[in-house]
Amino acid sequence: MKYSYSKNLNLDFDKAEEKVKDALLNIGFGVLTEINMRDAFKTKLNLDYRNYKILGACNPNLAHEALCDEELIGILMPCNILVIDNGDKTTKVVFPNAKSLLEITENDKIFELADKVDDLLNQAFESI
Repeated sequence: MKYSYSKNLNLDFDKAEEKVKDALLNIGFGVLTEINMRDAFKTKLNLDYRNYKILGACNPNLAHEALCDEELIGILMPCNILVIDNGDKTTKVVFPNAKSLLEITENDKIFELADKVDDLLNQAFESI
């Protein structure tokens, strides 16, 4: 099963990141964490790397429901969304397929919840 889906946007990195964050907010997800791989590689390895951010998105209601149904589900949270500079003034955005990623739990309640998460994330993805 495919664990992600993506598309290229005819937007520079900063504008694409802003569009992704706005789309997530519109479906009730906030960005809790941001990992900037370019900055991390420069600081830790003195390497130059393209803009590549991992946005940790979370819907508090769905997260609470998941934790009630599967105590250790936090290891698989939050939902990671990628924003990647293609180097040609376009940007790739990558969204997770929650159901595929959460199969490992073997928990029917989590599978049902994953369908809700996937529906919402797909709405955000399509709006970008």
